[in-house]
Amino acid sequence: MSVDSTFTSQRGTGRKASGSSLLLGRIVRRILSGALVLWAAVTLSFISVYLAPGDIVSLLIGEQVRTPAIEAAIRAEWGLDKPLYSQYLSYLWRILHGDFGRSYLLNTDVTGLVLNQLWPTLKLTGLALVISVVFAVLMAVATAHRRWGRRIAGSVELLLASTPSFWLGIVLLFVFSFTLRWFPVAGDRDFSSLVLPALSLGLAQGAVIAQVLRRGLEDALDEPFALTLRAWGIGNITIRLRHALRHAALPAVTLTGWLIGGLLSGAVITEQVFGRPGLGKITVDAVLGKDLPVVLAVAIFSAFVYVVMSTLVDILYLLIDPRLRDAPVSTEETP
Repeated sequence: MSVDSTFTSQRGTGRKASGSSLLLGRIVRRILSGALVLWAAVTLSFISVYLAPGDIVSLLIGEQVRTPAIEAAIRAEWGLDKPLYSQYLSYLWRILHGDFGRSYLLNTDVTGLVLNQLWPTLKLTGLALVISVVFAVLMAVATAHRRWGRRIAGSVELLLASTPSFWLGIVLLFVFSFTLRWFPVAGDRDFSSLVLPALSLGLAQGAVIAQVLRRGLEDALDEPFALTLRAWGIGNITIRLRHALRHAALPAVTLTGWLIGGLLSGAVITEQVFGRPGLGKITVDAVLGKDLPVVLAVAIFSAFVYVVMSTLVDILYLLIDPRLRDAPVSTEETP
């Protein structure tokens, strides 16, 4: 082996190592940013308790009968006889260890209550996310650069994006549950009871993603690489799915990360419409009953799920676009 080839091989190996270290550094920064957002959410929940009008003990008791024993338990749990900074650090320590206190209205541990209802909500939002992505990809790939297909798809997407999820859920219930009897009306017995809620929640989000994805796909199909692939005799569907879709997916992936919060908030209403268990039901019950510990726990859990999903989307963005993970840090961070 010549000296030049040896130098070239070593330089290529150095580039790979440098690219891997840059990618790892960016992933670590995304994770740290997510942890900072989560810390801010926990801090805001603590501040909201102290800024709310009224006595803190009364807020935490809710509509439960106020007794000296309950008051003493709340003061000991929150350390109300200690300085404010000590109460804050104690609150952070309890949240860090998964201790969200006790619901004195329901007389149960808040962490166990939320965890029992978390899985049904995650199932619903997870399937809704899959439906939204699949719907967006199918609509964009099938109608990009096709005039009439684009107009029809755009009208359908505009209608779905403008329709509230609870109204769409009522329509789906009327057609597929009450009329055709294909799906159960309420409950969480099996997969069939999950289909209609996920459709009512995911189609509106998918319509928004489809509009962005189609625009990016049309731009990618006009790039020189697409013309070259057509000249090589590669089929139109292959070009769209294997080559153009990856270039078009970048803005759609970013938008999907932002829409995850919409899925979580929409699940609260959707679960009520379809009579499903989940965070939506206990949130509504907690708000109506003024059960503040449960409301705070649901808010923090929702923020945690949103931060995790948004961080995963950011990491996926780095994996899809090699320019971001291989570019120098100064280039990426320059305004």
